[in-house]
Amino acid sequence: MATPLTEAEITAKLGDLDGWRRDDERLVKQFGFDNYLAGLAFASSVGVIAEGLNHHPDMTIGWRRVEVSFTTHDAGNRLSAKDFAAAAGIDALGYPN
Repeated sequence: MATPLTEAEITAKLGDLDGWRRDDERLVKQFGFDNYLAGLAFASSVGVIAEGLNHHPDMTIGWRRVEVSFTTHDAGNRLSAKDFAAAAGIDALGYPN
């Protein structure tokens, strides 16, 4: 089982990420794209990262935007280090906010 982060740990880790926000017990970021297919390609890349980490987000794919959100189910649906590691991996792809 994963260990939930404390409030202080969450605040500190949020400061290390660009554009991610906390929504209750979820880590969320919306990415914008020039067209729908670019968003789809991004979502596929996120899927590859998630599979490699064995930590899968919820994604909403819309017209010119993709929202990605994480929570850790085996930490009682709370935020854990897994969520922040996955977010950092996605940010390393270099896609715009």
